Amino acid sequence: MKLLPAIAAATGLVISSPVSAVVGNAPALNDGVGRSVVTIVGSRGNFCSGALIAPKLVLTAGHCVQPGVDYRIVEYDRDHKPVLKPVRRVAVHPSFSVQAILAHRATADVALLEMEAPAKERVPVALGVPQSPLAAGNAFTVAGIGVAIPGDGKSGGVVRAAPLVATGKPGTLQIRLVDPATQGARPGLGGCTGDSGGPAFETQAQGQVLIGVISWSTGPNLGDGCGGMTGVTPLTLYRDWVVQIARQWGMPLGGN
Repeated sequence: MKLLPAIAAATGLVISSPVSAVVGNAPALNDGVGRSVVTIVGSRGNFCSGALIAPKLVLTAGHCVQPGVDYRIVEYDRDHKPVLKPVRRVAVHPSFSVQAILAHRATADVALLEMEAPAKERVPVALGVPQSPLAAGNAFTVAGIGVAIPGDGKSGGVVRAAPLVATGKPGTLQIRLVDPATQGARPGLGGCTGDSGGPAFETQAQGQVLIGVISWSTGPNLGDGCGGMTGVTPLTLYRDWVVQIARQWGMPLGGN
């Protein structure tokens, strides 16, 4: 398991990599929930994915933001030209632990960023939690702006999505996802460098709902790289915190 390069760039370490881009020939996702996905760039050169959950509010992974770093949200206009949006403030879940991430343990890997101005080309997505019962085989979709070809930074920057299924014993701390066609045994769809912090969606009665964020990825058979397994931190234990911070910042989320 390895954290994608986003955290590696920020910490100088190579570890269980936070994902960056969806690999395995995943298609571009320009409409629907794909319009909620944004790029987050830091002043130290790190980048991650995130999702708009209110006009000025972005949800991402806790490991994607570090103290002392300035962040910008990259919003692409209709001509796919990047527009940098300043970030006013950042909140990381108080239970998030970098040490846990480095030790490959589950943690509260969620964070919020408030932009100074509302997004113009992005559309907020509904926030929720995974449906019960949460079991192996349940279907989810992950999305991000990470690289489509491992090691090729130029292949990133495009929102891509991949339909994956839960494997093992998914729970409230972590959901492990694999490509149903490969089961993680050979290269397939999955998160990669730059996808960290990207949204995981589940189809529920009201449509596509954001139920978690991408935290890490592996290569096939749990090896290094991408295209094997994608780790998601579900919002089951953390949605209330997200709602609370949003309300404190004057951005109450719909339905709360």
